[in-house]
Amino acid sequence: MKTQARVVVIGGGAVGVSTLYHLAKFGWSDVVLLERTELTAGSTWHAAGLLPLFNMSYSVGQIHKYSVDLYKSLEEETGQNVSFHVNGNLRLAETQERMDEYRKYCGTANTIGVPYELITPSEVKELWPLAEVDDLVGAIYHPDDGHIAPADLTTALSIGARNRGAEIYRQTPVTGVTQKANDEWIVHTTKGDITCEHVVCATGNYARQTGALFGLDVPAIPVEHQYIVTEPHPALVQRQKEGKPELPVLRPSDDAYYFREERQGFLLGPYEKGAPACFVDGVPDSFGQDLFPGDLERLMPHVEAAMERIPAFTEVGIKDIINGPISYTPDGNPLVGPAWGVKNVWLNEGHSFGITAAGGAGRYLAEWIIEGDPSIELIDVDPRRYGAYANKRYTKLKNEEAYEHVFVIHYPDEERPAARPAKMSPVHDRLDAAGAVWGQRYGWERPNWFAPEGVERKDVWSFRRTNYFEHVGNEARHMREKAGLIDLTSFSKFEISGPGAEAYLDRLVANTIPKKVGRMSLSHALTQTGGVRSEFTITKLAENRYYLISSGSAERFDWDFLFKNLPDDGSVRLDNVTNSRGVFVLSGPNARDILQQLTDSDLSNAAFPWLTGQTINVGLASDVRALRVNFVGELGWELHHPIEYQRHIFGEIMRAGQAHELGLVGIRAMDVLRVEKSYRMWAKDLSREYSAFESGLDRFIRLNKGEFTGREALVRQQQEGIPQRFVTLEVFPEARNGRQIADPGGNEPLYSNGTMIGRATSGVYGHNLGKSLALGYVTPDYAEPGTELEIEILRDRFQARVLPESPWDPENERLRA
Repeated sequence: MKTQARVVVIGGGAVGVSTLYHLAKFGWSDVVLLERTELTAGSTWHAAGLLPLFNMSYSVGQIHKYSVDLYKSLEEETGQNVSFHVNGNLRLAETQERMDEYRKYCGTANTIGVPYELITPSEVKELWPLAEVDDLVGAIYHPDDGHIAPADLTTALSIGARNRGAEIYRQTPVTGVTQKANDEWIVHTTKGDITCEHVVCATGNYARQTGALFGLDVPAIPVEHQYIVTEPHPALVQRQKEGKPELPVLRPSDDAYYFREERQGFLLGPYEKGAPACFVDGVPDSFGQDLFPGDLERLMPHVEAAMERIPAFTEVGIKDIINGPISYTPDGNPLVGPAWGVKNVWLNEGHSFGITAAGGAGRYLAEWIIEGDPSIELIDVDPRRYGAYANKRYTKLKNEEAYEHVFVIHYPDEERPAARPAKMSPVHDRLDAAGAVWGQRYGWERPNWFAPEGVERKDVWSFRRTNYFEHVGNEARHMREKAGLIDLTSFSKFEISGPGAEAYLDRLVANTIPKKVGRMSLSHALTQTGGVRSEFTITKLAENRYYLISSGSAERFDWDFLFKNLPDDGSVRLDNVTNSRGVFVLSGPNARDILQQLTDSDLSNAAFPWLTGQTINVGLASDVRALRVNFVGELGWELHHPIEYQRHIFGEIMRAGQAHELGLVGIRAMDVLRVEKSYRMWAKDLSREYSAFESGLDRFIRLNKGEFTGREALVRQQQEGIPQRFVTLEVFPEARNGRQIADPGGNEPLYSNGTMIGRATSGVYGHNLGKSLALGYVTPDYAEPGTELEIEILRDRFQARVLPESPWDPENERLRA
């Protein structure tokens, strides 16, 4: 065995071998894979091998699309037949709500180039003559996917990797790791040690055990997944004799199972309630290439549903029940990207659809390792989207929930109940008493909206305007007209200090670092290609001391970035103060009158101008960092306070606000307010895929300040031309077919004369403007205000018009009041 390599991949399933293959394909041939037993010995060998392209995530959709395209070319490249059956995928719908889910997905499919067809029940019958279709309202058909032999696929990838110089060592368990002073790793195995620059963990069911070697608590735990294989059926035998094509993979989504041909018999794979997590405390040594006993009783509701949908299923005997572990994460998406807190360690774990994702996950992770960033935005799968709250118990509960939610309709505002509440601000009970309808972000409970007295505290989710539309609008108007209070304790908050602090921050972000105490700047950390990696509000607290604020869902993501870029000389200190400081946003025309009652500090515009910060007292609370900035576009302050004062501050603000008609405001109204101002949301409107110039962040970029990450790419783009432009659109949706209006929400294609010229990234109904609005990107020829376009919402095309940026208060007069 080699003793030195550039990358060591741990794990010989389809995902690990794909990672090795792509590293070698992209030019790093000095790479090694270690497998504890034999290739495919984990979940790969018993996987059903399905390749569903349907996915609501823009990131995961691109991963899956690349996989399916790659698999079609592997046999020609490697000589290994991968048994790819391109028989298509047919998802059924029994309700209009399910069809709306499919229509919403169509926007994502169009933006990433996945072919599909929306078809009628009679067309379903033509494709699947053995199915009953009278209760259906329609279906979506993907002609390009199907199923594949996982073992053959893995073999082909291993051949491709070896042909490019990669090496694979079987029967080589990893026993430990040691990091050297130069950040290289020594990987200890039963056959000796191997030193490498990077380690990739792709160990499936062993993810938590492998992660523990590096001090990581990886939020991936397997869940038992069963499928049934039957004896041959005469109808399928006859179809083959007649040379008829294989029936498409059938997915009756409302009954939560998949169904396909398997050796002239049937294969039924349910996603049942009550499927247990397994190996919560690790995979025992006694479990090898094994399975669990089948539990037919747990599957019976799905078996009965399949018998009704496909009567021929009642005419065959069961040949086998396969029950094996499949790794899951709390949201069902895999963990692909850098591990947190340790350098040069990468995860490719938590794949519940590992065969579908293996190709794309291997490709984009290899890009990330070699180039420093992937070519697409991968925040939906980034391992750092979770924090320490995603411990073993949390992960177990959420993974079981994710499993049974595979076929549940996935609404844009969906909130799942398991493992909640977890993280709560100190005023949670007071907000609850005021009618909060709760959501969660990064484990934090946050009010999405407040139900007025007499209104049920419940979300009725929809892809169209629904029960909270009116109430969210009232909150958005109230904040614009009077004053509102939002609890944003979930913001990520960091302190940077030390003699090297300014120089450290300056090379990380594209804007100028505030020079005077009390000044602030909106600053962006960019990728090597000029894309937006992170967004920070930076306030100078004192000489060599700065306060950074970023998205609540980016705490580990941004902490890891800041940590890994710290200088080695000890000149900079990084402190995560997220949990020690709460945040209230007090905003609206009456905000100054309310806050002035509670502080001796002068809050006048002259003494406390926009985009500055001061440390003030609020009531009896000291050390309150009042920042005159907010995400709603009104006069107001963010009040970053010691968490122990939160209940006191809340009570004082509410008391002082009574005379000024202060109201409580939730996250959904904040989203309305920020879109009315054309404010970009990190990880939604701002991403790696669009440069800072494309994102319209020119006023926050200082090309002449000196070197910073992404500067060369921006200079080059400035010279060659900026390919996309950020725009705000007014949209003119209508109620069609007797159904409620649907506003844009993101991932809607934009068209001009039938040609797709961009995509929307966000959308809301702007209650204060009386307009449906979208934010997004178009090619430069279509970015001028007044340009007429079309937007596709739930498969209908509607008129859209480019607006000047910031349709609400474009001169920021209200902010500066």
